[in-house]
Amino acid sequence: MPEKELKHLSKFMSLVLRHKPETIGLELDANGWAPVDTLIAKMQAAGNTIDKDILNHLVATNEKKRFAFDETGSKIRASQGHSVTIDLGYTAQQPPEILFHGTAAHNRDVILTEGLKKGSRHHVHLSTNIDTARQVGSRHGSPLVLTVQSGTMHKDGFAFYESENGVWLTDSVPAEYLGL
Repeated sequence: MPEKELKHLSKFMSLVLRHKPETIGLELDANGWAPVDTLIAKMQAAGNTIDKDILNHLVATNEKKRFAFDETGSKIRASQGHSVTIDLGYTAQQPPEILFHGTAAHNRDVILTEGLKKGSRHHVHLSTNIDTARQVGSRHGSPLVLTVQSGTMHKDGFAFYESENGVWLTDSVPAEYLGL
């Protein structure tokens, strides 16, 4: 299958599993899981060329590990980034001392004044890697990478969660914990 088609399928799966399952009439359970066979059938009915082999390939080769199978391989979900209400079942953990957040440079003044907010998503997404944060920021314009004093935040009572693909999640980052 051409790379362009694989990218389209991956983006469509992100839409369906993170934001709009109703687009194809899919129902996610309380933890965001969907039966693999149902996802494939509904994606096919919506005009997408996909089967189990292609789905396995998409999950295995996605650089950001956006999707995960359950332990039986019969269910799939997005690892994080949902705007639909689900409980990912993550346990609060102690984060690294410093994490990074990538955004567009034009957001600088607002963020440094108001902090990072989750908006329509469940959490603010943070990275352990500057390059990853820069790549995320570049999707929205000229990138800006912010440092987050996550160790201090944790000591001050903020909860952090690490998703299955290594992205750190928190509810918000007040401006006093941010740096350039």
